[in-house]
Amino acid sequence: MTHHPAPLMKSCCLVFCAVFGLSPIIAGARAGESIDRAALVARHAPVLRAVEPRAPLSVGNGRFAFTADVTGLQTFPEHYHGNGTPLATLARWAWHTNSNPHGYSLADANRPFTLPDGRVLGFPTNQRSPAGQWLRENPHDFPLAQLSLEFAEPAIASARAPTLTEISDIEQKLDLWRGAVTSRYTLAGTPVEVVTAAHPDLDLVAVRITSSLVGDGRLGVRLAFPRGHDLKTKNNPPLDWSEPESHTTRVAAETAHQFALERSRDDFRYRVGLAWSGRAQATPAGAHAYRLRPYSGDTLEFVLAFARDALPPTLPDFAATLAASARHWAAFWQRGAAIDFSGSTDPRAAELERRVVLSQYLTALQFGGDFPPQETGLTASSWYGKHHTEMIWWHVAHFALWGRPDYTANALRWYVEKLPVARALAAERGLRGARWAKMVGPEGRESPGGPPLIVWNQPHPIHLAELLYRASPTPETLARYRELVFDTADGLASMLHWDEKRGCYVLGPPLWIAQEIYDQATSQNPSFELSYWAFALDLAQSWRERLGLPRDPDWEHRRTHLPPLPQKDGRYVALESHPDTWDNIASRHDHPTMLAPLGMLRGDGVDPATMRRTLDAVLATWDWKTKIWGWDYPMIAMTAARIGDPATAVDILLKDGPNNHYTANGHCPQRADLPVYLPANGALLAAVAMMAGGWDGAPAEDAPGFPRDGTWSVRAEGFLKLP
Repeated sequence: MTHHPAPLMKSCCLVFCAVFGLSPIIAGARAGESIDRAALVARHAPVLRAVEPRAPLSVGNGRFAFTADVTGLQTFPEHYHGNGTPLATLARWAWHTNSNPHGYSLADANRPFTLPDGRVLGFPTNQRSPAGQWLRENPHDFPLAQLSLEFAEPAIASARAPTLTEISDIEQKLDLWRGAVTSRYTLAGTPVEVVTAAHPDLDLVAVRITSSLVGDGRLGVRLAFPRGHDLKTKNNPPLDWSEPESHTTRVAAETAHQFALERSRDDFRYRVGLAWSGRAQATPAGAHAYRLRPYSGDTLEFVLAFARDALPPTLPDFAATLAASARHWAAFWQRGAAIDFSGSTDPRAAELERRVVLSQYLTALQFGGDFPPQETGLTASSWYGKHHTEMIWWHVAHFALWGRPDYTANALRWYVEKLPVARALAAERGLRGARWAKMVGPEGRESPGGPPLIVWNQPHPIHLAELLYRASPTPETLARYRELVFDTADGLASMLHWDEKRGCYVLGPPLWIAQEIYDQATSQNPSFELSYWAFALDLAQSWRERLGLPRDPDWEHRRTHLPPLPQKDGRYVALESHPDTWDNIASRHDHPTMLAPLGMLRGDGVDPATMRRTLDAVLATWDWKTKIWGWDYPMIAMTAARIGDPATAVDILLKDGPNNHYTANGHCPQRADLPVYLPANGALLAAVAMMAGGWDGAPAEDAPGFPRDGTWSVRAEGFLKLP
């Protein structure tokens, strides 16, 4: 039976769309009927009935996340980490830096590169030097705690962790509408229920354990603190339990129902609060560990809070946290866009809808902190926790397209704050404006290796600012991002070099293009980056005009004197200096970003017929069996949609290929050390938004990126058009 939302809900949706310049798109068999969002979300709630190390479930608030195994806590960390996804407790504010007794600076990792104008400039690409390694590793994200079950046999006085063989009859469900995980299972023959939720405004996880084992005094919890991650592993590192003397855990305050801890390692400090209801006691359980055990009753309720500075004087209890989580997530799902494929006859529709729903939850869960996300978000650690700025578009563009521009704006806030750092980097490289580092910690400092030569991250702030302007075309938006757009455009313009013989500007060398397989010292004029330069500089000119300013003549001269996008034999190639894309199978792996100029981008410099042939060549000859990444599939789908081939767009989104499988919890693992890869989830949402909401110049029809052969019923509402 179909639920019909109240008229007020429908009118609120229409008002929201009008305010933010969005348009409801209703297509398919039930046109005119608003989407039942609660039902849409509920039918894709993950339910696990066995231990699935690749699919632990997470709760969080965008700044903080807690990932649990089937017990609802983090009871089997070795099994999960060794076979899939780690059980982490992470906050985006938690960073540690090792001492730097040698005073390493970026210049200590420099290597010389020759620019097109003959100048020799140092870039910090020597990552294997002592300086390079230290600068890559520091700062690094810091795991906050591990929270696990403790179990005591009747005849054993000391508690221990239960074993996997003692757990049976598993049923674990993530209620997406409330942001809560309910874990039911049998432990040693006795039923247990654990409910886990995170507070939307505090970095706090709340837990309720119900079982007669609690009343018998046989079931409690253990809270332990590692010294950090083991930095010998850059991706998915294990927790480091060595050297207990190298960090401190001090009880700062204690009452009958709560205690507060102060944690420190070197200059990094944070606060921890544990508060419980009913009769229970917290006692030390070894170095940097505590045990919480109840005295009576079959229920143990407690909250565990973390803060960079002071904790609130009173912590909310379990019930208050669960209620706050439910309000937060219900509001999240009720605002912005939604898409429903339930009337489709294509058997893949349900799986696409599942991926879309879960990707919305996962990205909102992990992309709301003061510092933009790492590629593994708050679920796991990768590249020492650092933000890869070339991924920011895939991470947050979809939020604006889905009518939730506040998430996109939150990420851009850091870019605005770090403009002085980007300006300083530009000046060091002899550039104007801002030059954005690629692999950064919260302070914005570059990391040695290949990252200093990546450039496709440079136009992203302009593109994202444009999406925010489209969501809210006001003078306030223009004022907020004016300097960001103009300084970034100045940096783009000054990275181009005039080639007198050709009568045009060239980009690179040195250069590491998005398809990261070519020689950095000789790469020049990549197709994707050239088109992105033209697009971003034109957007920046539009911002000048909106502000009542004339178009910048230097930007305009450079934009209109770029070389043509490189091609060979009627197909676009990766870059002009190495036009071997279609001659050598070794050149047809990694990201096929020669497609991105007409897909992710609007097609500056693109001939659609040539792009059609290029897409056909990628589909027929690309190396799909080795290194292709999770965001490549949506990127390719966007190209297919723009050139009028929606059937291929859907086929690519759902292609059974490497790094395009989504686990029960919605993650898209890439390899053993990258069990989580959120650029894939963000790219999927961006592609679906474009296919449903359209793009500038799209056919004037509902959901123009989906097939119209009767197999797809697409009901969509609230999407923003992509430029």
